[in-house]
Amino acid sequence: MKREQRLRIHLAGVTRPRPSKLLAGRTNSRNVTPPVSRQSLRIAYLFTTFPKSTETFLQREVRSMLARGYDLRLYSLFGGGGTFAGVTVTRFSMWRLLELIWIIPWVAVSRWDVFGVLWHGLWTRRAPGWLNFWENMLGAGFAGVFAPAFRRDPPDLIHAAWGGAPATAAWILSRLGGYRYSAAAHAYDIYEHGGDWWLDEKLVDARFVHTSTRMGRNSLVERGHNPDRVHVVCRGIDVFRACRALRADRSTLHLICIARLVEKKGLFHQLEIYRQLVSRNVPFEARIIGDGPLRDALVNQIGQFDLQDRVYLLGHLAEEDVWEQLDWADALLHTGIVAASGDRDGLPNVIPEAMMAGVLVMTSPAAATTEAIDHDRTGWVLPVEESGQWCDRLAALREQNPRWDEVRIAARQWTEENYDGLRNADRLAELFESAVSS
Repeated sequence: MKREQRLRIHLAGVTRPRPSKLLAGRTNSRNVTPPVSRQSLRIAYLFTTFPKSTETFLQREVRSMLARGYDLRLYSLFGGGGTFAGVTVTRFSMWRLLELIWIIPWVAVSRWDVFGVLWHGLWTRRAPGWLNFWENMLGAGFAGVFAPAFRRDPPDLIHAAWGGAPATAAWILSRLGGYRYSAAAHAYDIYEHGGDWWLDEKLVDARFVHTSTRMGRNSLVERGHNPDRVHVVCRGIDVFRACRALRADRSTLHLICIARLVEKKGLFHQLEIYRQLVSRNVPFEARIIGDGPLRDALVNQIGQFDLQDRVYLLGHLAEEDVWEQLDWADALLHTGIVAASGDRDGLPNVIPEAMMAGVLVMTSPAAATTEAIDHDRTGWVLPVEESGQWCDRLAALREQNPRWDEVRIAARQWTEENYDGLRNADRLAELFESAVSS
């Protein structure tokens, strides 16, 4: 029996026959609502933090949906807030969690069909970590507090931008009020410590699930989810900038890395590559853009390797400043690994952005980067443990070789065919409209 079927049976055993039948008496008018036109489609978008400077792909997604005339209600469960593109972002105040003092007993008594599922999940298995535990509790708390507001002004669809707290909130709101909901599941949701605590339960009744890589889709299908409802919708680039030519004089290489300073980015492997370049007398300057908890450790390693005059940690930069750095660079290095927690990258936006801009890309084979980088065609895929191979390739890039332009052109073509933000947003919009009309 497929896992999805087992999940449905589990949910039915703890509650009533099935969520759709369970709520039919109260919400049947919503279930038979005729299709909604694109202009009047009301979507409640749930985020963990929005807007967030390191999640520009979600900002592009929201702008694209607003451009299509959708009525978006934006909710940020933790941090963020204010306005975005002229739309208010409702930030969830942690003080409102105090309302759960009376909400929880009321739900436990009046809606055991919902509370029982949560109670069963809470006591039958451990969360993969404290952070994930509190993320799910935050989502549940948001759902309990905002249920009356959603009941007064129901959306046509609730969409969770992440499989953690936002998907928990969408799932519980759906079970409380019968709303249609959909969810995204990204690499963090699927792989960190084996995946989110309640990921399977949250996704099993979603109208659709979207992920940004084939790797993510395959993993969800392997977990037992219906392949017909798991869709790959790549992120995208909204404005395609000019693909500049390589610098004629590359006697001193300009190298760049754009990454959060966390374990899965494999940055200590990258410093080893730079150390070996020095030992081979290959002139270069490397700039690492991003911040994170490993900054101090990386500074220490840079000092130990005596790279202070060659490797610079620039910290977080605004988007336009990042583009200026890409204009400066000859090659982008991505040394991603699978972290001890299981976390890994999907396909970081910086890789297609560099490919678009004409920057040569070298990446490790970890995660989904190879969906964009086809070795020796659109870039190079090299094992991070073999720093000598990276050094060989980088030294070769100093030479004048028409092959480098062939790689750049193929990379640009890949982004135009696969990472067009408008085309990919159209695909997501089709899923939204299908979810509402079905």
